[in-house]
Amino acid sequence: MTIKDKTIYMDNSATTPVRKEVVEEMLPYMTENFGNPSSIYEIGKISKHAIDKARAKVANALGAKENEIYFTSGGTESDNWALKGTAFANRNKGKHIITSSIEHHAVLHTCAWLERQGFEVTYLPVDKYGMVSPEEVKKAIRDDTILISIMLANNEIGTIQPVEEIGKIAKENRIYFHTDAVQAIGHVPINVKKMNIDLLSLSGHKFEGPKGCGALYIRKGTKIDTFLHGGAQERKQRAGTENVPSIVGLGKAIELATAEIEESNKTLLELRGHLIKGLLKIPKTHLNGHPTQRLANNVNVTFEYIEGESLLLLLNANGIFASTGSACNSSSLEPSHVLTACGVPHEIVHGSLRLSLGRMNSKKDVDRVLEVLPEIVQKLRNMSPLTTKEYRTI
Repeated sequence: MTIKDKTIYMDNSATTPVRKEVVEEMLPYMTENFGNPSSIYEIGKISKHAIDKARAKVANALGAKENEIYFTSGGTESDNWALKGTAFANRNKGKHIITSSIEHHAVLHTCAWLERQGFEVTYLPVDKYGMVSPEEVKKAIRDDTILISIMLANNEIGTIQPVEEIGKIAKENRIYFHTDAVQAIGHVPINVKKMNIDLLSLSGHKFEGPKGCGALYIRKGTKIDTFLHGGAQERKQRAGTENVPSIVGLGKAIELATAEIEESNKTLLELRGHLIKGLLKIPKTHLNGHPTQRLANNVNVTFEYIEGESLLLLLNANGIFASTGSACNSSSLEPSHVLTACGVPHEIVHGSLRLSLGRMNSKKDVDRVLEVLPEIVQKLRNMSPLTTKEYRTI
């Protein structure tokens, strides 16, 4: 099965298509340049050089040093390594971790696991826009706090956090600061030194790179345990034969994505504004997330009186692909923990829709969504026993 030309893909926060330039860069390392980078002969050295080149591209995109970049299998592994590795390496100093209530489950579930190992975690609340208060971070710090982990941009509602300010607070208190930047790469300019970031997670498939490949930035001097044990790959910090083609693809993708942030965001902001304006014309529709401090490609709304899963099915029938929130939690019937933390009432939280734009989207796509969606919403409201009389049609 292939995606037809007439379909509209608006779930770029879940994953993105791999760019043609990225595929072209990867192909030679699947065929003639197939050597194991740990081998000392020529084709092994070619693979090793390709990894080094990709590492330099990632470092350049983050304002980091090459020896501070470690390749992983993606954002989930990077988050696990950052939290578990830092927690256990510094447990003699303290066992307290600070995070937020709207983190990705790769962070929240890891924190829950660490609690079962004897660590203590403070889950900070957010305001109605999903924003973490730096003052709340400061208040939560204890003498035994060893790590603060706050995501750069939320994967569901797109709210961009005051990471630089939070990083400064962490630095002043000599606490390690990790940020999950999986959704932010290619949308938010990042400089780990300026933003006082000690650890940063990213994943290639969120910015038109390959799936199954990510990276963890670890500031030089950070005390962190090895996560995967085995061989001496990644300077003895992450065992396992490197996924050379994907690493090469990740390097090319982040190079392109970060170079095009300004131009890309300009286009996406125009499309986002047009989409939000049209959606809010539908009665009883609410925008979730911060109105301005949000990712340029993110639109998250809640429709009263409807259920999100039915909405997605009807959109799919019309060739429009979207989501209700995180793709990692799409099989769960639990309401969004992000929207719940933002104070969205329980009775309407299930009626959420996330439309995340990408480079392939156009105004024509947005117009089509705005043509189809009001009819779908009204159809579902007519079927719902919760819909009040004034929002039904005969």
